[in-house]
Amino acid sequence: MDYFAVNKPVPYYEQFYHSIKQMIFDGVFAPGDRIVETQLAKDFNVSKSPIREAIRMLERDGLVILDEKSRVIVYKPTLEDVEEIYFCRKALESFAVAHTTKIATDDEIASIEKLLNDTEIAIQNKEDAQSIIKLNEMFHNHIIDYTKNNRLQKQLSELRSLMYFFRIMNYKGENRAEVILEQHRGIFALIKSRKAEKASEAMVHHLQQDLDNLTAYLNKLNN
Repeated sequence: MDYFAVNKPVPYYEQFYHSIKQMIFDGVFAPGDRIVETQLAKDFNVSKSPIREAIRMLERDGLVILDEKSRVIVYKPTLEDVEEIYFCRKALESFAVAHTTKIATDDEIASIEKLLNDTEIAIQNKEDAQSIIKLNEMFHNHIIDYTKNNRLQKQLSELRSLMYFFRIMNYKGENRAEVILEQHRGIFALIKSRKAEKASEAMVHHLQQDLDNLTAYLNKLNN
């Protein structure tokens, strides 16, 4: 991937925001790494101003932080952070899936099923991890979008970048793609049969298992 390719009609700072974010997701910048604005400006062959604005957007997302010397550092998750975000996800997404189960149209339910089938094909074809992770993210996003609850969507969208960051880490482990797909199919079966309470319980269980896997990965990383 060419991280430094730019598209002129889109504001530079927005392009740099997406490029740097993808570099973080791809591990070019690892958690705890320092990002030097002057070096990025040189790499992109631009002034520091749009780079600085892109960094502000990444800081807003929670993907970078400023240390005590105002240096830009890639966010390094703590167990406390992960537990707090998954607490929010379990509360909000369990409500979302129950509500979607009640009100989703047949076409919307069919679109979730197609997404799961596409995910299975991607796994069978051994597509790259990022493609499968994006499909997994879309499963959750479909459920949230089909609530048609703008305020719920807004609350979760504010966590979207960190949630995706955690999804990449959560993909680590044996047969994770297959395990996640199986759990998604279990949730979907309850949505399709309009069992709202059971779907809510299944979502909480799925997110708890994600949290357990992520916690084990972070503990291993830090030991």
